Amino acid sequence: MRVEVEKSSFSGLHEDHLRLSDPSNTACSLQRYSNSTHVIAVVPLNACGTQMEEDNENLIFKNEITTIDNSRGLITRKHLVEVQFKCQYSKHGNVSLGFIAHRENITVWEKGMGTFTYQFELYPDNQFQNVIDPSSYPLEYKLGSRIYMMIKASSQISTTELFVESCRAAPNNNPNYLPTYSIIENGCRVDSTVQIHSRDNHRQFKFSMEAFKFIGLHNEVYINCLVLMCEAGASGTRCSQGCINSPRSGGRLRKREAVTQTARHLISQGPLRLRRSAERTESPAVNVNLNLVFIAGCLLAAVGMICGVVVYKTRVSRVRYQPLPVFKS
Repeated sequence: MRVEVEKSSFSGLHEDHLRLSDPSNTACSLQRYSNSTHVIAVVPLNACGTQMEEDNENLIFKNEITTIDNSRGLITRKHLVEVQFKCQYSKHGNVSLGFIAHRENITVWEKGMGTFTYQFELYPDNQFQNVIDPSSYPLEYKLGSRIYMMIKASSQISTTELFVESCRAAPNNNPNYLPTYSIIENGCRVDSTVQIHSRDNHRQFKFSMEAFKFIGLHNEVYINCLVLMCEAGASGTRCSQGCINSPRSGGRLRKREAVTQTARHLISQGPLRLRRSAERTESPAVNVNLNLVFIAGCLLAAVGMICGVVVYKTRVSRVRYQPLPVFKS
């Protein structure tokens, strides 16, 4: 998005005292493109605090230019200017951008191990019988509710086993995003709510955990896991080591073990979203207190009507807000 506003509209303000919703990225600085006559903002759709909303017809990207006291400050008490702007894209047209939320299976071939396929699916309960329909993604969960997951591998070689070395959560689908939240590390459970469920064969890994969300404006969670296949029963493989406290102890393979396990492969599933309650419930104690406040207010109002009312003229703030001119492109 590109926004241009005449500096004369910001009476007495310099672009040093104006900022976008999130100026932490250097690309979000208003000084970068502004000139002597205009404050100019070139805003990425995925940075600078830009938020995306949608309706039945459009994708809407919103941001704002607002006043700050200090370029390094987190709060302000001089809310003189707030310029909100948005850009919308129609969902319908000859050219469209779309994505498939559900992650497909991953098929890999490695010398000495043949072809095998990884499948990462979510289930509605601990029976692990019916896979959740891929068309229902992104999936919604309540905070604290249990998420049931299974990673399964199919192989041409029956004497193989699956090992899940790590699973981490991220607020987006970028596998290189940092920081991530560790669920399993080095084959060990890290999140206290993780449960490992019994498996039907050595090429399955069933686990579950309580749903959570990332702090901030992140509404989605993606689960990324590093997995590998080993020759079942072979000694010295990463699968045979299981949970290890130090990542170094499960690192390099000796040459004679080179074909007894595969390389590590990244698989992922998501997004998962926090289900927001439609209504906000209040405890009976809160309702009683509100009723008492209402009754007391009515009594005070009645006394005021009998005794008379003294009206004081409120002092007008020195800051006067004026609508900014609208510029048509």
